[in-house]
Amino acid sequence: MNKIRKAVFPVAGLGSRFLPATKAQPKEMLPIVDKPLIQYAVEEAVAAGITEMIFITGRNKRAIEDHFDKAYELEAELEAANKQALLELVRGVIPKNVTCIYIRQSAPLGLGHAVLCARPVVGSEPFAVLLADDFMATDAGTAPVLAQMTEVYGYEKCSLLAVQDVPRENTRQYGIVKAAPYRPALELVSNIVEKPQPAEAPSTLAVVGRYVLSGAIFEHLENLGQGAGGEIQLTDGIAALMQAERVLAYRYSGQRYDCGSKLGYLQATAAMGLKHPETAAGFSSFLEQLAKESGYSRT
Repeated sequence: MNKIRKAVFPVAGLGSRFLPATKAQPKEMLPIVDKPLIQYAVEEAVAAGITEMIFITGRNKRAIEDHFDKAYELEAELEAANKQALLELVRGVIPKNVTCIYIRQSAPLGLGHAVLCARPVVGSEPFAVLLADDFMATDAGTAPVLAQMTEVYGYEKCSLLAVQDVPRENTRQYGIVKAAPYRPALELVSNIVEKPQPAEAPSTLAVVGRYVLSGAIFEHLENLGQGAGGEIQLTDGIAALMQAERVLAYRYSGQRYDCGSKLGYLQATAAMGLKHPETAAGFSSFLEQLAKESGYSRT
């Protein structure tokens, strides 16, 4: 199977860093301008040609299912009010050729366990994993990050990890790889460690929230014990997979915003607010005025 058809979205987390905003709504439903984080991630998968979206959910995540479901009452009201533009916007949340599948993660046992929950649907196929709170933005004319990765998969035929360099003091927040140059933007991974202390990190090359994985990863995840934090770590599964198959680190083109943090979320909102056709001009003027009043300069 050469084409990536399926994407896994682990969305069962509590979003505790955004309490109380996430007390009654999933963190993945927090909006960036006018679309929730999870919709941006799904649109990225659609742009990569993926047609099966597999959501690994937990309690209080019903809003995600509702968002991608048909909203009969809302559509009827918009149609009756002749608000065609809004009606098409609502109907276009998910393309008609895309299937959404929801699987409940019964216990908070980590990212590796969440991915393993998708095994009955994915089977032995290669598949993508997208973490919605890693918001990936690309410039006009540049393919979305996952589309870049599926294109690379098309000729490399092996697992890919999106990576970026991080400050050494931040290695404890990421899976960190040791890798050697392979091809432009690609490095061959020889080691991967989950959240190492800065002094123990094999490099400063961090794995961020986009993966293309071989279906063989499931067997390794199934056989893992609990790792860091008492959870089943996807990093450990990838380390085991590396013993049998190549794994490549991909330096993607684009800008990542860590929307699992308040600062990253605000940065993503500001960046997209400056790009959105309805808000760009007014928001830019507002920031200029705010900077002037605060004594700062955007230049």
